[in-house]
Amino acid sequence: MNPTAPHEPALERPAPPSFGEAFLYWLKLGFISFGGPAGQISMMHQELVEKRRWISERRFLHALNYCMLLPGPEAQQLAIYIGWMLHRSWGGIVAGTLFLLPSLFILAALTYIYLAYGDLAFVQGIFNGIKPAVVAIVLFAAWRIGSRALKNEVLWILAAAAFLAIFAFNVPFPYIVLGAGLLGFIGGKFLPGKFAVGGGHGASGKSYGPALIDDDTPPPAHTRFRPGRLVVLLVLFIALWLAAMALLLEPELRTMGEFFTKAALVTFGGAYAVLPYVYQGGVETHGWLTGPQMMDGLALGETTPGPLIMVVAFVGFVGAWTKEIFGPDMLLLAGFTGAVVATFFTFLPSYLFILSGAPLVEATHGDLRFTAPLSGITAAVVGVILNLALFFGWHVLWPEGTADAPFAGDFEWLQALVALAAFIALWRYKVDILKVIGACALVGLGYAWV
Repeated sequence: MNPTAPHEPALERPAPPSFGEAFLYWLKLGFISFGGPAGQISMMHQELVEKRRWISERRFLHALNYCMLLPGPEAQQLAIYIGWMLHRSWGGIVAGTLFLLPSLFILAALTYIYLAYGDLAFVQGIFNGIKPAVVAIVLFAAWRIGSRALKNEVLWILAAAAFLAIFAFNVPFPYIVLGAGLLGFIGGKFLPGKFAVGGGHGASGKSYGPALIDDDTPPPAHTRFRPGRLVVLLVLFIALWLAAMALLLEPELRTMGEFFTKAALVTFGGAYAVLPYVYQGGVETHGWLTGPQMMDGLALGETTPGPLIMVVAFVGFVGAWTKEIFGPDMLLLAGFTGAVVATFFTFLPSYLFILSGAPLVEATHGDLRFTAPLSGITAAVVGVILNLALFFGWHVLWPEGTADAPFAGDFEWLQALVALAAFIALWRYKVDILKVIGACALVGLGYAWV
């Protein structure tokens, strides 16, 4: 074994965090989780893998790859997964819930301002500064994940193919995941050396020191799969869903509960994949909001902490407010109730997917038959994240662009300079993401003031 370099972390396994320590971390993450799934996953990696060493990089990516296969927000599901590994089921529930709560309250407050006063000049000034920061965060996340996961030419080719598939041919994300997994499975048989390293410590070329949940850590008793536990979980979640629906005495809220449950089950590929479904249901079918309002909601969802799919809270708020479900004198209560209902039914399935499926996934750790497909998926995800960065960048730099005329309107030079400065701050100077977001928000606010 090579001697430890002076700059490397001490080879001492960290002490298990208390439930309270983990609680405070998940709460903090809920307030700073900007940048969509790529930015959120990057934040969790930096804190949990590199700094605190609660989990090794290989175990982190193993969990992430499973979350990528599921419908729903993968970053929140990853938080549930790691919280479950650290502190059993309650740890997962707390992690996933705290990931959402700050976003719910912030988005509800901004939606109230949007509806009650109709003037978002101050807020939009801040958002106009944050948007280029989001571009930089997502691009930085693609670089970070790619530098760790793409350690041979086969994985580079797979990442490039995934990028071309989604960018040039508009292949749906689920098909890219399935194709990458299949290629990984085949590659694991014929080129095992190329797929065995995907995303692990050996692949990264970096050592953060031994982790609490390390590559060779024996699985705790609560992570082992038990058929009886799976049956109990299924029964409990079905009962919880039925009880929640029974409490919704107002017909419009019941309709929302049913609609957002369906939305939760078709969100393969993230928020942008499900937006057409939410748009069609919220605007055209149920008349909860207008098309322009939906676009304003997406802008709010993109620039507040939490999963991008939290735009459903905006839809629920505006829908309950517009329908005046509690009468014209209780619009705020109606709106907040609609936001809570939309959020609850959209994210409830994620807890079931992780708490029931994670024990099976943990049983596959270290088995090349299962890790090779997941390594292929990790490589493909790098290409998909790069496409997301370009998608965000296009909307920020050419806000008037359309599919038919992508470069219509003026080029936003200020936004480009802010995005470039934010990326350099993250990449070259390792500035904390929250500080970058704050600085960019101040720039946007100052520009709006001028």
